[in-house]
Amino acid sequence: MRFQASSLSFLRGLAAGKPPPPPPRKGRLRRNYSTHPPNARLNAPIDFSKTPLLHHTSQSCLANPELDPSARTSRTRQMNLFQAVNDALSTALAADERVLLFGEDVAFGGVFRCSMNLAVQFGSERVFNTPLSEQGIVGFAIGAAAEGMRPIAEIQFADYVFPAFDQLVNEAAKYRYRAGATGINCGGLVVRMPTGAVGHGALYHSQSPEALFTHIPGLRVVIPRSPVQAKGLLLAAVACNDPVVFMEPKILYRSAVEQVPTTAYTLPLSKAEILRPGTDVTLISYGHPLYTCSAALAAAERDFSISVELIDLRTIYPWDRETVIESVRKTGRAVIVHESMLNAGVGAEVAASIQEGAFERLEAPVRRVAGWATHMGLVYERFIIPDVAKY
Repeated sequence: MRFQASSLSFLRGLAAGKPPPPPPRKGRLRRNYSTHPPNARLNAPIDFSKTPLLHHTSQSCLANPELDPSARTSRTRQMNLFQAVNDALSTALAADERVLLFGEDVAFGGVFRCSMNLAVQFGSERVFNTPLSEQGIVGFAIGAAAEGMRPIAEIQFADYVFPAFDQLVNEAAKYRYRAGATGINCGGLVVRMPTGAVGHGALYHSQSPEALFTHIPGLRVVIPRSPVQAKGLLLAAVACNDPVVFMEPKILYRSAVEQVPTTAYTLPLSKAEILRPGTDVTLISYGHPLYTCSAALAAAERDFSISVELIDLRTIYPWDRETVIESVRKTGRAVIVHESMLNAGVGAEVAASIQEGAFERLEAPVRRVAGWATHMGLVYERFIIPDVAKY
């Protein structure tokens, strides 16, 4: 006869004269097996055409209270995320002659087509290709910003930003600190890059290195979740007087489609958005994992009858502590979700801040759901990043 480890421990305890464990709390059962039927599927593909996180109608889009008054009375157009980025870049280039756009293959439209037709529209002096040197791309952008331009530099994949890390950390982030009273800085610099897993990126096209930039005073780090957010946050980044690392979830370039205002508008940086109010637990995330959070939220409310508050950080550094802590003080519980690795990730900082700002209100430990601390193997990619079942 076979016993499970827990059964053996129980029997050994009885033999040693130890009292049996207390019975389960009333209304709660102890189970070592799943209660879902064998054919249950928690990890169904996200249906972007039905997700509540996207604006499927013009009315829904224009009802967004964060939009500028002029944008709320404008027309909308259906766009996916790369089209919204393209629209934002076109708007920025048309509005200010100081705006430049450059990077590897940018002139012909870029790998993900975010700069399609912009070189033709604005000329090769403002939209142009660069050599394959991330350090050179960012270094040139810093110099241009210091001379008063508003450069938008593209790194083809976030996986390849590391050669430019010295430029971002020791030059861009510190420029204003060393310039003193001269007032010279590289505000107006935006460094764009596609980030995250897409299902078949493997070791060198799947990384989510955003946490590395959140340890650098002087930078802002922004990750949009949708076309509306991408356009508004990117235009805000171009107008910002801080250097901004703008990371675009590449899996959303074509999958996230919604109605987007055709006019120019900005959305607030370093301000989180409450996507859905709740009373029992606060779920915090950003970028693509928000769609998985939304699916997990629906499953939790269906199976456990709990009310979940969902928050999109949007800017992960400096992030909106006030909104998050106020929510956790209301719910008493918090779960932070991100695709990047668990170790020393954004979730660790958010969890620490919650325990500092809402410790007496917590009814359970803060939990993190994140990617495994390993490199992304091709055939194991879908097992490494968070899914509904892991929530």
